[in-house]
Amino acid sequence: MEYVYLFFVIALLVLAVADLSVGVGNDAVNFLNSSIGARVAPFFVIMSIAALGVLVGSIFSSGMMEVARSGIFNPDRFYFSEIMIIFLAVMITDMILLDAFNTYGLQTSTTVSIVFELLGAAVAIGMVKSFAGGEGLQDLGQYINSGRALAIISAILLSVVIAFTVGTTVQFIARLLFTFQFEKSLPWLGAIWGGLSVSAILYFLLLKGASGASFISQDALNWLDENAFRLMLYSFAGLTVLFQVLVMAFKTNILRIVILIGTFALAMAFASNDLVNFIGVPLAGLESYQLFMSDPSIDPATHTMESLLEPVRTPGIYLVIAGVIMIITLIFSRKARSVTQTEIDLARQSEGYERFNSSLLSRNLVRMGLELNKFFIRVLPSGVIRLINKRFQAPENHSGKQKLPTRKQLPYFDQLRASVNLVVASSLIALATSLTLPLSTTYVTFMVAMGTSLSDRAWGRESAVYRISGVVTVIGGWFFTAFAAFSLAFVVALFIYWGGIVAAVIAVAGAFFIIVKTYHLHKIRARKRQAYEEKTERSWDNDSILKDCQLSIRNTLTQTADLYQKINAFLIKEDRRKLRSTLKRVHELNLKTKELKADAHITVQKLQDDAIDSSHYYIQILDYLREIAHSINFLAQPAYEHLDNNHPPMIASQAEDLNRLRLMVNNLFLSIVKIIDTKDFDQINKVIVEQKHILTRLQELKRKQVKMIKNEEVGTRNSLLYFNILAETKNMLLYTVNMLKAHRDFILHKNIPPE
Repeated sequence: MEYVYLFFVIALLVLAVADLSVGVGNDAVNFLNSSIGARVAPFFVIMSIAALGVLVGSIFSSGMMEVARSGIFNPDRFYFSEIMIIFLAVMITDMILLDAFNTYGLQTSTTVSIVFELLGAAVAIGMVKSFAGGEGLQDLGQYINSGRALAIISAILLSVVIAFTVGTTVQFIARLLFTFQFEKSLPWLGAIWGGLSVSAILYFLLLKGASGASFISQDALNWLDENAFRLMLYSFAGLTVLFQVLVMAFKTNILRIVILIGTFALAMAFASNDLVNFIGVPLAGLESYQLFMSDPSIDPATHTMESLLEPVRTPGIYLVIAGVIMIITLIFSRKARSVTQTEIDLARQSEGYERFNSSLLSRNLVRMGLELNKFFIRVLPSGVIRLINKRFQAPENHSGKQKLPTRKQLPYFDQLRASVNLVVASSLIALATSLTLPLSTTYVTFMVAMGTSLSDRAWGRESAVYRISGVVTVIGGWFFTAFAAFSLAFVVALFIYWGGIVAAVIAVAGAFFIIVKTYHLHKIRARKRQAYEEKTERSWDNDSILKDCQLSIRNTLTQTADLYQKINAFLIKEDRRKLRSTLKRVHELNLKTKELKADAHITVQKLQDDAIDSSHYYIQILDYLREIAHSINFLAQPAYEHLDNNHPPMIASQAEDLNRLRLMVNNLFLSIVKIIDTKDFDQINKVIVEQKHILTRLQELKRKQVKMIKNEEVGTRNSLLYFNILAETKNMLLYTVNMLKAHRDFILHKNIPPE
């Protein structure tokens, strides 16, 4: 029997290491987004400060471990064997859930996930015990501490609204005071702002750090609590004087100091509070196993776990090891950077990659915002409106031939907003802690960042609908976390309870298999993002734009020709599975051409000033590529639906005609690709002749089909599909030749001699 629980505890420890890596990947955004977004220091400096904060915070986290032991369920009501099942189900679920959010670059609360996983697994085992004992669901409450979960849900709803509102208000006031040219105000306002900001952060550190430290006595904690306001007042006065001296003597950037100190503080708070979410359960499982092994008389099926109700101090070596694992993950995890990038993208001041699509809710919210803005314009005096607009006027972009920094060199938002993000988040978390209110650092930091970006007019009409859709998606993900964590832990716990050691092995192996699969999925998503960034950051000249355009044309035409051949071939053979696979490739081609057209403004901006005429032809090329992709999609979708609905196949004469047609189309595409490769545009006339020959053939096939309909040789579904194939083939050929002409004109207007 011992080997079963030995496997359980080993699995818990292995899952703890994996969960640390996954968890820090999601929570890193809480303390990294402000410093990275404002680019206050080189990346390795920011990561070093954050890593130091994580290491210090992990040492301060010992007092938080009680949550995993007895905060959500009553361990004295469960047997040792049941406790181990609950713990294993929780860790498996936590790793899968957090990794899923990391893969898609979305934030979630590790606190909410662990709480509802414990709740779900405990409810599952509690229900089994209740029914086995003949008690029924009415006695389920004796196993569960439901008050904790309800308090967290209430805190979520409250913190989202408060954090967003306070962040918006404080940023509005700060921007009115400093404007976007804050460098002019810093010499005389910077010291006061810095003193206030760092004092708030220090207060936050005292409450969040000292309260969880096992080596600080209760008397010292009481003294800190009683003198907190006086300490803040003294620190504000002293720091203001110090910062003013630094500004006057050394021209020090106070905002940079505030942001780096805030990064350390939030990193420390994350480790001290959220470390329990990753190692609290495995350590409780290890302690339970050690108790089981210490007494041979213990029966795992009858021994209740009252020992988990007793206070415990986690050995410091475990905390340090956990801190080191988190630091390593923080430095090397690509998924951590994806989650961080999501929040930065939603908060950045400039336009750029929008990874979220618009939704009905986001569109309606934008319309409501526009109407509210019109209301304030009508109500407020025009002088006040002009003053506010003047204070919120962003610096003008440079013009002319001056070399500008690339987007990688520019900050996503300025240092003033970054400092507000950190100060407001720190203050709200400290206030909630002093009032003993349950709070999630993730919710607070994210919603503060969204509030400050809204107040800073970062959500203009170009991007507001996409940014709001992203915020709604993230917020929805938080509540989905609670549901998914509870449900999945519930199912996994029952699976292990009924399946025993075999089910436990399968569940652990399945969790790691999912991690491997999502790793490859994340690589695909990361490559897509990287391709966009490379396109925006490249120092393009006219020749490189031409080569990129030529490559896009060649790839689109090559794929289109191949897809056209396969669609017709699989339709004739009635190979539904292969046609479905081909349809996925058609959708990918559609998405690619859509992205090319959406990014057209980036390329046009890169073209030299004397390339206005060629820009017109470049836009035409992208339009025709988009229409070519549409044509192949409108051809493939009905063909697949025809097979999927088991409609009659093509008759022999139709199959023969379609085979000949696809050979003619393929030869035409080969000729066009050859012209594009060689730039021998004298051959265009031959292509046009070949195109007219195919179009004539299409007319003949239409007349032939009409005769077959009159002779009742084919049915309605067959005729609809056949006419659609002929029509979309015609459209595809027309768009392709027009695209070739536009490509010729694009090159000629750029004065590039044909080869």
